[in-house]
Amino acid sequence: MIRKPSAGDVSELEWFKSTYSDSSSSSECVEIAAAPGAVLVRDSKNPEGPRLAFTEAQWATFVTYTAKH
Repeated sequence: MIRKPSAGDVSELEWFKSTYSDSSSSSECVEIAAAPGAVLVRDSKNPEGPRLAFTEAQWATFVTYTAKH
């Protein structure tokens, strides 16, 4: 689901880029932030744009899957 969070102040979130991001193309990656009950994902080139929201369980499943592939 793509959406902009409508509740709470998301400007307080601490966003992180992957340690696998290439520093020479650091603008071409996604960033994540932990929010209460969710993990948010955004495009680093458009930080004010839409975000994907995953439950903590969905995020754990995604990370486990990608680590295997």
